[in-house]
Amino acid sequence: MLLIKKLRLGLHLARGMLTAATLFPFLSQAQKDRRIRAWSQKLLKLCGMRLEVEQHAPVPEGGVMLLCNHVSWIDIFALNAWQPVRFVAKAEIRHWPLVGWLCVQTRTIFLQRERRADARRIMHYLADCLRDGDVITVFPEGTTTDGRSLLPFHANLLQAPVTTGKPVQPLCLFYTDAASGRHTMAPAYIGETSLIESIDMILRAPPMTVRLSIGAPQYPQDGEHRREFTLGAQQAVGAALQGFLPEAVLPESGSVGSRASGLGDDESDAVQAVQA
Repeated sequence: MLLIKKLRLGLHLARGMLTAATLFPFLSQAQKDRRIRAWSQKLLKLCGMRLEVEQHAPVPEGGVMLLCNHVSWIDIFALNAWQPVRFVAKAEIRHWPLVGWLCVQTRTIFLQRERRADARRIMHYLADCLRDGDVITVFPEGTTTDGRSLLPFHANLLQAPVTTGKPVQPLCLFYTDAASGRHTMAPAYIGETSLIESIDMILRAPPMTVRLSIGAPQYPQDGEHRREFTLGAQQAVGAALQGFLPEAVLPESGSVGSRASGLGDDESDAVQAVQA
């Protein structure tokens, strides 16, 4: 049974690559988005998952950064099944088999965490994307968790919305067993788990529900530091997680990370370059 599920998933990935290679060059972005959403919905179905969305506010037009907790590689496809967006991801994903190539085709923004010099480029680029009206998703914890806790958000990438005056919107993903409604660890991509092992755990698990909470947009205030702005978004995501799991472990009050994907909070030259 597991082998059959893997074959079906592999065929679906191959169809996605074929579509991206042969059709995407001739499609508008809206046409691409429709195909990305339908393809992602089918991928969730093949993985035994059903998406359930609790949208408390619409996504603002004209550029917004979505901030979401991070549990698994499948988070990307769960969000695209709701609404295709651009993602900021670690550069290593670019080299993942099949998935990496598909991420490139969906305009993922890759960040080289080990290169401090990449801070200037990524901050400039994110600010430009927001000004152009893009919807960009960031996983500000900087790593994955088991889905029962929230790590402090790193503030650096939020310099882009602070500089441009564009909003952020908090999202929260929570994976449950479809039958019991209880939290499930099956999708958690943590520790030394390999991508293949993670896929196996998902395919072996009973049917699951992916619950997605979409909170109200938050706009930066004049003179507000990115760390203060980040804390407000972090608290909103934490509140949503506790709505799903009251015993969820949240960061201590006032706790915000100082580094995000290799971007130190002391990268003042890069920050000033974006502000210019």
